Amino acid sequence: MVSRSASASYEGLGKEGKGKISTQSGILSDAQYGFNTRFEDGPGTNPEELIAAAHAGCFTMALAFALAGAGHSQGNLKTDAKVTLDKDGDGFTITKSALTLTGHVEGLDRVEFERIANEAKAGCPVSKVLDCDITLDTTFG
Repeated sequence: MVSRSASASYEGLGKEGKGKISTQSGILSDAQYGFNTRFEDGPGTNPEELIAAAHAGCFTMALAFALAGAGHSQGNLKTDAKVTLDKDGDGFTITKSALTLTGHVEGLDRVEFERIANEAKAGCPVSKVLDCDITLDTTFG
């Protein structure tokens, strides 16, 4: 079993508050977040950006392993993820994670690539934890 951790703190409240996020690995160490990084273009990160990064990374790795498991050894993959946060009553809800995949795999046709990619999308642990619409748009060649 693998367990990973992160921590967040928030000083002040509401729009004036400022937060910091750190990860177990140290790749994020007191990374700034707050209202201006979530709803405006302020410097720092935000939860949706981190979820998008996690989803893109998890899906791409799941696909790479699925392709290797299908006997392929040469190729490249690039995934962009766009997470949408919509107003929901008095709060907000993540309603979508849109994955955009570009890839090339030696000896594989587009139909098989898309089949394996869709299986990876469904089987990726981050896809499984997200309670939202998940789309996949592929470019192969």
